[in-house]
This record gives sequence, structure tokens and C-alpha cells, in this order.
Amino acid sequence: MAKHIAIIQGHPDVTQHHFGHALAEAYAKGATAAGHEVRMIDVAKLDFPWLRSKQEWEHSEPPPAITTAQKTIAWADHLVVCYPLWLGGMPAILKGFFEQVARPGFALAPVDSNQMWHKLLKGKSARIVVTMGMPH
Repeated sequence: MAKHIAIIQGHPDVTQHHFGHALAEAYAKGATAAGHEVRMIDVAKLDFPWLRSKQEWEHSEPPPAITTAQKTIAWADHLVVCYPLWLGGMPAILKGFFEQVARPGFALAPVDSNQMWHKLLKGKSARIVVTMGMPH
């Protein structure tokens, strides 16, 4: 059965083609050849601000680039996230992207006043591809 696959490219450098880009492209090519439908989200090319407070996260409207990304993520059955390991974690721009995307009403919905959350993206599968550069 064909799946809808969203590939989230999290490398922050848009000036060069990196190994993670090649891996994401190879994944997309293989998935398409297997009959799946693929959409790409290149986080470094999106225009969105940093969230700076709980108030912003809960109550401000997401910018258009984030709304478009949310539609792609909602469409997908399977998510693939590709990024390089930077200082022991994901690049800041990718973390900022996930903070914007995972707003209440899209990724989460409050269940009660005890800060319990209903997971709105439950049922999707995901694969994380992390690359790591080593000095020569």
C-alpha cells in the first residue's frame, strides 16, 4: 500500500549540498520508485521567527511557512527527518521549526487543566537520519 511520506531536511546551510541532502534525496527517490508519494520540507529555506515565550507558542498564529509545513506533515503517513549532529543535538533552526510546528491544536491538544495533552499526530511512523562529520 502506497504511503504519503514527508521528508524534513534539517541542515541549516543552503549554500552547499551536504551528505544529509544526498541521503534525503536518495530516500525520496527510493520511496517514489516503490510507489509512495513524497513531499520535501527544506527547513533552512523557510521564513519563520523564533518563539520566545509560552504565550507566543500557545496563542500566536503560526507564520505561513509553518502552516504550509503543518499541512504537509498532516498529509503524511510517515515522516523522515534528516539533520547533522551539531553540538550534541539538532541544529537550532530545526529545533525552532519543531517548536513552531508542534503548537497546540496541531500536534497537541489540551485534555484537561492539569496540563495533560492529547497527541494529535499519533499513528504516524517516523525515521530519523542523523549525520556526523569528523575531522580529517
